[in-house]
Amino acid sequence: MSDVKFDLKPVQKKPSRKYRKGSKYDPIIDSFLESEHDLVKVEVAGKDANYLRTQLKKRIDARELQSKIEVSVVNNIAYLEKL
Repeated sequence: MSDVKFDLKPVQKKPSRKYRKGSKYDPIIDSFLESEHDLVKVEVAGKDANYLRTQLKKRIDARELQSKIEVSVVNNIAYLEKL
């Protein structure tokens, strides 16, 4: 059996896990809600429209905004629409 080098250090308690509050896609939703437009095209550099739809839909569901906003993709372009 080979020897393994290790070190044990006493600690008072385990650190709490840090969760990210919100999402980097929340500002897109917030800006759309604050605007007077009912339909907008959404473009994010380096992100595919279907990926954007998925991420925005997750945030809309998490924030329970399904009755106010809908996200869709047509011809590889993501759209946000107020209901």
